[in-house]
Amino acid sequence: MRALFFDGQLRLLADFPLPSVPPDEALVHTRMAGICNTDLEITRGYGNFRGVLGHEFVGHVVQAESAPQLVGQRVVGEINASCGVCSICRSGNPTHCPQRTTLGIHGRDGSMADFFTLPPHLLHVVPNSIPDEWAVFVEPLAAALEITEQLHIRPSQRVVVLGDGKLGLLIAQVLQLTGCNIEVVGRYPHKLAILTRRGIRTYLMDGPLTPGADIVVEATGHAEGFALARRLLRPRGTLVLKSTFHGDMNLDASTLVVNEVTLIGSRCGPFAPALRLLEQRWVDVASLIEKIYPLDEGLIAFEHAARPGVLKILLSTETR
Repeated sequence: MRALFFDGQLRLLADFPLPSVPPDEALVHTRMAGICNTDLEITRGYGNFRGVLGHEFVGHVVQAESAPQLVGQRVVGEINASCGVCSICRSGNPTHCPQRTTLGIHGRDGSMADFFTLPPHLLHVVPNSIPDEWAVFVEPLAAALEITEQLHIRPSQRVVVLGDGKLGLLIAQVLQLTGCNIEVVGRYPHKLAILTRRGIRTYLMDGPLTPGADIVVEATGHAEGFALARRLLRPRGTLVLKSTFHGDMNLDASTLVVNEVTLIGSRCGPFAPALRLLEQRWVDVASLIEKIYPLDEGLIAFEHAARPGVLKILLSTETR
């Protein structure tokens, strides 16, 4: 099969072996996959991953011995495959299982290939009203929703989202639904305009910014974003970290202590509400798509995705 494989160099392989399918896993044929910032960071050294990239996908199930009802269904999927038996899994935190594999990120080949495998319990059937181009956003949209799982965001609170990348644009739309006083700070007017059309106030990173936010969500993908987030946050405020990037970050821990800042790491989130938001048209993802490439042009697609200011780049395995 075809696969975008990374082993220190990103390569498109036409003869990659088909995955073997354990009895407790499902074989999924990829229909469409998304390139996200984490994929780009992996190619720069993040996580030392070696294998097939890709964790944002929509596909259909072609084999599932333990869940035959899924065969033929169009699905999206959660990316963390846990052991299910350790103390962390049994405590209800399987996404933090120390033995977990993560699709296209750690220990498990990803979805930028014709086929891949995942345990059936991680798969979610996609309603017919959601096109493939939207369904591929379910994983990052679920990550945006995780913030609302971790925090009670009140309508009276001022919330600042730092970053106008694809995740930042999704986070802003999700948090707008809470009724909070939301602002987004970014670098690119054409990206911020997507939010402005939805009634969200936006500001450029190099413009005058007002401190005193109750909550700041750092989603810039750059270490400098943490320093800016601290400047914008009020004492006893909450700082949510959504960025993954390759490199070190300077941390002045004393100011966090003195200002009694609550620091929250935020990662993967719930898929069912993400699917509902797309089905009910509460979140706009169509405006976030810049271009769809065939999988055969995957290397060109990655080059495009790495350019500054680019919106979402998708890969399609279907013949176009």
